[in-house]
Amino acid sequence: MFNDEELEKVKAKALDEHIPIIMDDTLDVIKGILEKESPKRILEIGTAVGYSASMFAKYATSAVIDTIELDEGRYNEAKVNVEKIGVADRINLYLGNAVEILPTLNFEYDIIFIDANKGKYPVFLQEGIRLVRPEGIIIADNVLYKGYVMSDYNKHKQRTAVRHLREYIKEAVENEILESQILEVGDRTCNYKSS
Repeated sequence: MFNDEELEKVKAKALDEHIPIIMDDTLDVIKGILEKESPKRILEIGTAVGYSASMFAKYATSAVIDTIELDEGRYNEAKVNVEKIGVADRINLYLGNAVEILPTLNFEYDIIFIDANKGKYPVFLQEGIRLVRPEGIIIADNVLYKGYVMSDYNKHKQRTAVRHLREYIKEAVENEILESQILEVGDRTCNYKSS
């Protein structure tokens, strides 16, 4: 049984502790996609504390969600959270570096959600193209990186992430097997793999 009260506690705690979780406006768009597509298998790159994976489980009631988290503390917290929320039976948590884990996966995913290390987005896109089913959807959060990607000036600490996000956008737009759009809500891009 899905526990909305526990889900709200997870959200409140994450916001209080400044743990990055999916924004409400982004979630609204993804909810619409999940309800329209009725996915059977979802891949999330960047679990954090399990909030978004739990929301995906809520809106895609027959989906299995595989989610990858690098940080062991957040991974452990996510395990506890998905259990309390009541979706642990449909969420498979992987602990480790997504760059290393993704090549070991051989499932075909209906939807892939990328919300992890911005510097690795080009790698995540390539693996996403390999793993997503024909006509499946790859969603990447915050690709404009608070406007930095479109700016000529970036602080030193953001330059690498900005460069990689620009590579991601270029590949997503120029790749012949993808249909891509950048949505203004939450700086996200949606890529649809052609059949």
